[in-house]
Amino acid sequence: MNRLFRGIAAIVAGTALFSGTLAAGPAIAAPARDGLQKALDDAVAAGAPGAYAAVLDENGGWYGRSGVGDVTTGGAPDPRGRFRAGSITKSVVATAVLQLAGEGKVGLDDRVQDRLPGLLPYTEPITVRHLLQHTSGIPATDRWNSLPEIDTTRWQHQSPDETIRLGTEGKPLAFPPGQGMMYSNTNYAVLGKLVEKLTGDELNSVLRQRVLDRAGMRDSSLPYRYPYVHQAAARGYERLYGPDAPLTDVTDYEMSRFWGSGNLISTADDLNRFYGALFTGRLFPAAQLAEMRKTVPSGVPGVDSGLGVMRLRLPQGCAAPEAWGFNGSVPGYNTWSMRTSDGARQITVGVTTNLTSETARSAVLRAMFAEFCG
Repeated sequence: MNRLFRGIAAIVAGTALFSGTLAAGPAIAAPARDGLQKALDDAVAAGAPGAYAAVLDENGGWYGRSGVGDVTTGGAPDPRGRFRAGSITKSVVATAVLQLAGEGKVGLDDRVQDRLPGLLPYTEPITVRHLLQHTSGIPATDRWNSLPEIDTTRWQHQSPDETIRLGTEGKPLAFPPGQGMMYSNTNYAVLGKLVEKLTGDELNSVLRQRVLDRAGMRDSSLPYRYPYVHQAAARGYERLYGPDAPLTDVTDYEMSRFWGSGNLISTADDLNRFYGALFTGRLFPAAQLAEMRKTVPSGVPGVDSGLGVMRLRLPQGCAAPEAWGFNGSVPGYNTWSMRTSDGARQITVGVTTNLTSETARSAVLRAMFAEFCG
């Protein structure tokens, strides 16, 4: 099972939504959300240096935080600050692809081999839809061979072509296209190349003009080589040299290996704006939104994969039957940004450790469920 969905399985299957020890951590706006604040505190108790959230509902906005934003200075996280949003980038890229499809510049069932001849080493007919939905069969690949490599390779540049080659060369398809689902970053590297070919412009520029600006994401960007996060919500950390070793600050990172799949820097407010604009039809016509919402099973009960988005079917008694959005997972940051199907409630929540703390990843999920299911 893919890491993205494996982390959801226990909670969706019906395990307790809350656990851990309550730690001090003030919310910074009203009305109070005691359950969500406790979940943020639990994330810090579970090992994340910091946690933060921004909520929108019919009563307005709410911000929460817990822990520290910088283990050196001890300052609190800033829920309005920037962080690495990881694979939420895929929702942004999928939006641009669906816009281009709505303009007649590409068909979702066009063969990638016809649009980008020679890029992939496969003869099987992989379509644009397969890439968007992770049903291409292109295998998932390890991003690093060891935890220390997350630190020692952080300044290495990797071109999109190299990313695609490393993800496909000598690697057969995991299944015939359209006959399974496997989450793979390589799919979105290929889609990035497709967007550039269709528009004649660089991917980050296309996404800025077509998506970020239209959605009002004033504090978001998609840097290709620039490794810094200015006005960070909090620094990101991992324990890369053993469970008892000091935390390694991984905020500064040359993220070119995630070009097209995970390079977005954003804020909780901007992500709430994005999914609000997306699911109310402000970024493309209703026909494209309907295509985006067509799902296949992810392998986890209650979780389905659309075109660049995820549907989470909520337990009975929650605020709505389902929520839509995505998860972001990169060194130092784990983020969820989800919106209920009726649009009445929306949350973006994050923690500042990810790859080396399963308990922190679970805690951020519990925070999301605390908002939707109370």
